[in-house]
Amino acid sequence: MALRLSMLPSTAAHHSIPSFRHWLPAQNSARFRCSPLSPRKDRCNFVALPAKPNSPRSVTVKSSQLSFPIISPHDHWGNWTALFAVATFGIWSEKMKIGSTLSGALVSTLIGLAASNVGIIACEAPAYQVVLDFLLPLAVPLLLFTADMRRVVQSTGPLLLAFLIGSVATTIGTVAAFFLVPMRSLGQDSWKIAAALMGRHIGGAVNYVAIADALGISSSVLAAGLAADNVICAVYFTTLFALASRVPTEHEAPPKDAVMNVESEGGNKLSVLHSATALAVSFAICKAGSYLTKFLGIQGGSLPAITAIVVILATIFPRQSSNLAPAGEAMALILMQVFFTVVGANGSIWNVMRMAPSIFVFALVQLAVHLSVILGVGKLFGLELKLLLLASNANVGGPTTACGMATAKGWSSLVVPGILAGIFGISIATFLGIGFGVKVLKYM
Repeated sequence: MALRLSMLPSTAAHHSIPSFRHWLPAQNSARFRCSPLSPRKDRCNFVALPAKPNSPRSVTVKSSQLSFPIISPHDHWGNWTALFAVATFGIWSEKMKIGSTLSGALVSTLIGLAASNVGIIACEAPAYQVVLDFLLPLAVPLLLFTADMRRVVQSTGPLLLAFLIGSVATTIGTVAAFFLVPMRSLGQDSWKIAAALMGRHIGGAVNYVAIADALGISSSVLAAGLAADNVICAVYFTTLFALASRVPTEHEAPPKDAVMNVESEGGNKLSVLHSATALAVSFAICKAGSYLTKFLGIQGGSLPAITAIVVILATIFPRQSSNLAPAGEAMALILMQVFFTVVGANGSIWNVMRMAPSIFVFALVQLAVHLSVILGVGKLFGLELKLLLLASNANVGGPTTACGMATAKGWSSLVVPGILAGIFGISIATFLGIGFGVKVLKYM
């Protein structure tokens, strides 16, 4: 029932209800209408009603409301601007002390987490789904154009044996940590995050993401795992460098191909043709992987199939694939940073703070067992300490950190083998993590 409040000519009415007509225009006048959906019968809402031409003075009210999030989920340009801006800041932050300590991935995740929780961007948006469905799979082949398995076996030598021992050590560490720290508060995500961290500490961050996507880990647990693992990795790499302080430096120049690899990671000018070709080939690989996944009825998404296809192609066509690698790695870095921003935006600060401690303790136990096993078993095999430390670095950090450690310590003969061992880990870790999680961890 609509109630019209009018200014009556009577004196009483004139004194009890003052006129606001001279403040606001009549065409924006609003009248009281009692809402039938209101839980209280005496609660009325302001609704805009057209003023009748012959009506007496009307009470006019104009209301305003600040809506959150500031960038609407359907503001596509706004959301893409925010995602790429945060990703760019994450990459830039690694030039600063705090960014190099935390890693660009964690910086992008934390900024995305904060932005969504304070209402700057939405926690869910169509742009985020585009990142998960298309940009993330596209980053995998772009990152693995150098995954030539023949070169890995031929060039790594004893470092490959040390790396395989480290992979087994990570698996043992995962079982021990899950037994001691089962993370029951995470529910079904407990064994899934354990599997993802196993893949992370055999290959790298891309494996963590692929396993999480395949097993369906919730966004808050994914963000908490990333935050906890980055802190643990910072401590772990410090420990490795402390142990490596006893190993002497090699007094020889790095091999020519090692210098080329390091320079390619430094961001030299990229060929436009190679960049376009890398994108086209990556899109084709993603299409093939998606088709095979649906055709064979494989559960868990297309990332494992995409990984297998690019590794096979890089092994069959090593020269052509390696030409695309510099451009591919640069674009993959950007896409992965955008993905980490989405991981943060999807998360809840409270859930991350609640879940991160148990994941932190799990990862701490996992890596402590890993280091103990690789050093102990490696000594039994008669492997040098520097091989074991570099292999462990390649396991936990991937090819970039392995290359950095070998270069910083002056182990010039191990720069290329360290990179190749890390690439080998990325190539196999997704399959190992998913398989071990589904067959073993799920039933522990």
